[in-house]
Amino acid sequence: MHYLSEKKDLPFFLGIQQSATNKIWLDRLDPPALNNALAIAQKYGFSDSLARVLSARGVDEIDAEVFVNPTLRTLMPNPSTFTDMQRTAVRIADACLNHEQVVIFGDYDVDGACASAILARFFTSLGLRSRIYIPDRINEGYGPNAMAMHNLAIGGISLIVTVDCGANSIDAIKAARIKGTEVIVLDHHQVLDETLHKIDWPQVNPNRPDDLSGQGHLCAAGVVFMTLVAVSRVLRERGQLHIPDLLAYLDLVALATICDMVPLIGINRAFVVKGLQVAQAMHNPGLSALTQIVHINEPLNTFHFSYILGPCINAGGRIGNPALGAQLLTCQDCMKAMKIAKRLSELNQERKEIETCQLQEAETQILPILIGTEITSSIVVSSKNWHPGIVGLIASRLKERMNRPVLAIAIKTDGMGIGSIRSISGINVGTIIADAVAEGLIEKGGGHAMAAGLTVRSEKIAQLRVWFEEAVTLAGSKSEKKEALLIDGVLSATGVTPWLIQILEKAGPYGVGHDAPIFAFPKHKLINIREIGKKHISVSLAGIDGNKLKGIAFRAIGTLLGDFLFANRMNIVHLAGNLSLNYWNGYAAPQMHILDAAACKI
Repeated sequence: MHYLSEKKDLPFFLGIQQSATNKIWLDRLDPPALNNALAIAQKYGFSDSLARVLSARGVDEIDAEVFVNPTLRTLMPNPSTFTDMQRTAVRIADACLNHEQVVIFGDYDVDGACASAILARFFTSLGLRSRIYIPDRINEGYGPNAMAMHNLAIGGISLIVTVDCGANSIDAIKAARIKGTEVIVLDHHQVLDETLHKIDWPQVNPNRPDDLSGQGHLCAAGVVFMTLVAVSRVLRERGQLHIPDLLAYLDLVALATICDMVPLIGINRAFVVKGLQVAQAMHNPGLSALTQIVHINEPLNTFHFSYILGPCINAGGRIGNPALGAQLLTCQDCMKAMKIAKRLSELNQERKEIETCQLQEAETQILPILIGTEITSSIVVSSKNWHPGIVGLIASRLKERMNRPVLAIAIKTDGMGIGSIRSISGINVGTIIADAVAEGLIEKGGGHAMAAGLTVRSEKIAQLRVWFEEAVTLAGSKSEKKEALLIDGVLSATGVTPWLIQILEKAGPYGVGHDAPIFAFPKHKLINIREIGKKHISVSLAGIDGNKLKGIAFRAIGTLLGDFLFANRMNIVHLAGNLSLNYWNGYAAPQMHILDAAACKI
């Protein structure tokens, strides 16, 4: 989210200084950006809307044509620029040529599953049998642990490769090395300064302090892909004739890049664009099976990865067998893949049911805040009945609804609480949790500005609730910023066509660091408003000429936006949102994802 203090020179869009969701609307393009958009449109013959979107995202006229056609050839970094890459590539090549026993130690989320599967499929193509080990989220926690690494090492394993974890796992890695097993770390998480000097094993990680590759935006699957590019070079130099086709793994790189919410900049744009093309060909039996199980009957896109396939793969790590995701993505047997996909889909449905129950209990705890009789800057909820794998989702849902930082804690039978925090822009919960660790309020914790995790003793939760509220209030008072919705341009229901949406996709893929364009629809009438399920709202917006556009407001029921829409049934209002194609019975119809609305003077 953007703030007024960051965009002081931009005019209020349509004069809106307070929308339904208490935001101001600003024109995303200042005069220089408008001039750049005009130059892009004239030079390349792009539509005005596409030119505005490109310019608003910092694309210069000179780079526009290359930007809309991202390729691996033009965006691929040199693997040798990564610290420890050559040493890592040589060691992995040795393992491949010598047919060593290798274990891949991965994380239990989508990125970890994809990164593990890519590496395992590469090894399999070279005739090397490897084993994937995914730790249990509840019993083992995140990343390598000393007991697991020790047990793997004494089983005769010569090499352990950690993916999407291990950056700071000093003691766990030493437990394996003591038994004579070598360890390589392929990660993208921040390496603490105090642990860097203790690392004497290969670690390829663009976010370690001494890495100069400039590729810190990569997810773990992206790091693995870059590593395999280097490994392939070493194998060729040694006369290996059969080298696996790395491009075949781009579907998994794209899936991980999208689901791990890393910035869609640089090589990540090419990963996603080319990866979606690979995914649409359905060469991966696991992805193909899951796509069939969840009834996706249209070309795979970023929405499917983010909101349908990704959550299913994550479900195993949240409430089921954490290895199921990696098993699905490495499976070559179509019948077995269908069984795993069905199980993951069932777990995801179970996860949704658990989430609904836990969310209802959480809402009961904060009823005074919901009805407005109590005003707070933050929310802390906890329960002995909650599943630790779901608390991050509870925090996310409450944050979306209440627009303030939320900490949700599941209290285990041993009295230890596992908590997840989701924040809003302007409140850095990573810093807040670091302070809580320093003050001894929590056992451990960490994260970044928008999300964090922690472990806290149940008897300290009440104290933590008070402390957290004070910390968030202080951070908010220092911020003194007002939320703004940045608008890319103006459209009408009449002007939205499948052709326009396809043109706008040329500036994609959209996601973190490269957000989807937001268009304003001035003076449109709200008609045919209805609830979809218990969460979403469907509307039709009609322009002055009577032409209509279908719109949907996700998870809007019970929110400020939802209340505004129902209160303005058949009224003329201003609306703002993203555009997409909704596929139904083989027909693609334009659809608006409503993000905000505002009253207008007729």
